[in-house]
Amino acid sequence: MSEAWANTSVVDCLISVSVSGKTKVQTRDYKPVGRFPIIDQGQNQVAGWTDDEGAVIDTPLPLVVFGDHTRAFKFADVPFARGADGTQLLCPKQGIDPLFFFYACRAIDLPARGYNRHFTILKEKEFFYPIDDKEQRALAWVLRRIELALQQQSELLEVLQKLKQATMHKLFTFGLYGEEQKETEIGLVPENWVFKELGEIVDIEYGIQAAVANATDPSIGTLILTNINIDLDGIINLDKRRYYKVLAHARERYILQKGDVLFNWRSGSANHIGKTAYFDLDGDFTYSSFILRFRPKNLISAKYLYRWLRQLHGLGFFSSQRNVSSINSVFNASLSATIPVYFPCSDAEQDEIVAILDAIDRKIDLHRRKKAVLEELFKSMLHKLMNGEIQVDDLDLSALGDTQSATQGGPA
Repeated sequence: MSEAWANTSVVDCLISVSVSGKTKVQTRDYKPVGRFPIIDQGQNQVAGWTDDEGAVIDTPLPLVVFGDHTRAFKFADVPFARGADGTQLLCPKQGIDPLFFFYACRAIDLPARGYNRHFTILKEKEFFYPIDDKEQRALAWVLRRIELALQQQSELLEVLQKLKQATMHKLFTFGLYGEEQKETEIGLVPENWVFKELGEIVDIEYGIQAAVANATDPSIGTLILTNINIDLDGIINLDKRRYYKVLAHARERYILQKGDVLFNWRSGSANHIGKTAYFDLDGDFTYSSFILRFRPKNLISAKYLYRWLRQLHGLGFFSSQRNVSSINSVFNASLSATIPVYFPCSDAEQDEIVAILDAIDRKIDLHRRKKAVLEELFKSMLHKLMNGEIQVDDLDLSALGDTQSATQGGPA
């Protein structure tokens, strides 16, 4: 670390903040909209809104809000109200830039102590800072730019997810050509689409049982519920798959083929019932007993079926059917065979619907990967900049684009 840096304890960096007469907002009084944001110890920057002027803290600003139980830091540079419990207001002394202080605090190793308070530990932590406040602002601005780029990716992902949901609704309600509709048990669908129960158009098979999987075999991966039970599309978390030996006589029955559709039929959460994935992995894989494998016949394409089942899950069809709300709930093979499926009789129309949704998914995947890269970059830069390992002048941030318009300006 450069000799131009100083160090002290966090508590010696602080000046007192007077909040005399300022009320705290109870959680039950949070509003979805209002004049003033509420900042509490939760992970979200804004927990709710209020119109109560008696709760508003407007000086001195900016402040750093610290979650005593959660260890979350928030930067507050506009008037705000505090949530009911567990917040500490931190104001750095003259000579320490507030935004730099915010990021430097986040770089401090502060071990979790459960729901115990952490402020007493934070106060005693060692705090390093450049003596030159211009250098402080430059360091803070680098991290601010990365976080703004992260925020932009998050907002783009939110827009794309909403676009996808709206597009799925339109395609499965109106089709590609806006044709006449008919009322069904799952809502409106195009009048000329074919109806079949799932069991008529796919082969259904339970996953592998313990009696069959009697030994490990690292050449065959077994997909489990956690591989398909989150909100991301497709098969994920392959590092968490299990390995089983599949006996020779069971290979044809249990080894997956590309184009198979996997379906969570039992889970500890009703929202996970009906989570669906399209199998397109290379190599030999089987699947656990709480997953059903659907293998489509000639009437319907596998990718279209996957999209249709994802739409039904989004509509809450599986969690609302046949008392599947309990922890031991099931949507087994017999019930799955009765799932309603509506589809265009034209293979070309099915493929075009799939292509539209695939294009949106590619955009979503692109921005997810960009977000992941930025998250890793921020984590690395937070550590290295706040420990003086690298200098701002050594960095090329042109790839982040222009984020200045989203802030009050760069470093002076």
